[in-house]
Amino acid sequence: MTGENTIIQAFRMGQSIWCDFLSRDLLRSGKLDAMISSGVRGVTTNPSIFETAIGKTSDYDDDILKMVTEGKKREEIYTALTVSDVREAADVFSPVYQESGGGDGFVSLEVSPVLADDEEGTVAEAEQLAALVSKKNVMIKIPATKAGMGAVRKCISMGINVNATLIFSRQQYRDVAEAYISGLEDRAGQGLPVSGVASVASLFVSRVDTAVDKMLAEKKNVDLQGKIAVDNARGAYMDFQALFSSDRWQALESKGARVQRPLWASTGTKNPAYSPTLYVDSLIGPHTVNTIPPATLEAFLSAGTVSHSVCNERAEMERRLNELEQTGISLDTVTAKLLADGLAAFEKAYFSLLDSIEAKGKTLQG
Repeated sequence: MTGENTIIQAFRMGQSIWCDFLSRDLLRSGKLDAMISSGVRGVTTNPSIFETAIGKTSDYDDDILKMVTEGKKREEIYTALTVSDVREAADVFSPVYQESGGGDGFVSLEVSPVLADDEEGTVAEAEQLAALVSKKNVMIKIPATKAGMGAVRKCISMGINVNATLIFSRQQYRDVAEAYISGLEDRAGQGLPVSGVASVASLFVSRVDTAVDKMLAEKKNVDLQGKIAVDNARGAYMDFQALFSSDRWQALESKGARVQRPLWASTGTKNPAYSPTLYVDSLIGPHTVNTIPPATLEAFLSAGTVSHSVCNERAEMERRLNELEQTGISLDTVTAKLLADGLAAFEKAYFSLLDSIEAKGKTLQG
């Protein structure tokens, strides 16, 4: 591995690094091409990312003005702009998708956050977005709410690639994996091929430490600070290994099914006292994806440490998670709040962007 950068080294250990950002500037400045040259194998987006890309730059103003002049509503403009960027990115990643035999090179696009508790609405929008992008290497992001689980199963059964997102707890992770496996079984039961369907389960990492560390500080417990987020993710990886080595899974695998890879999201370090690559270095291993914001990606390339780390410290992990409960901190309660907060943040970003599009339209029309 001498001479290979950290992204390539991680790939040799079974992990694909994706970029957790997309914008027109990234697409057209050559920056995304440079990332791909360095080994980046996919892109994820969400309403907060598009709020930054569209609402806080002038890069999209000409298109916004054109669509406003045509009488398009702000929601239609949002969909048109995001679908356009995702289509363009999917084309850029098409060689990666082809070279990997459909295993990588994906670009993710999220359903509207207002549909988080609407299973039928989510499925309908996932269908619509998949059709609008019309690229084999697109994944539709669906939040892992109760309604979202049903939507994931239905979309997988229909052959739509799914990125199940906003997973914070191991129970959520297991439910998402169950939805994926059941969706493939539904598909196989209809006599349809399971070999062309891809999915990832996006477990958010750093936000767990951000929440738990504050609670630990109040209890004067510094030993567990900066540990629980990685432990929680490593626990989910244990669940992944169990679920995707079962007889039930092997029956699907024999028909050509691909495992649903755990994807580590929210892997930028929020606490300046921690290594900027903490949530990358600690979670490398087979059949995983880490989607990394650009600043963290640069830090990983310059100072990341690559080792097969996702299975490390299993005994210590169990001990720390038990100790956390004994201090009176319920990880289930923390993760439930993080899900609610995550949904609210994406909804806020979505409406903020719609407001921005509307305001830009009025200003540009003069």
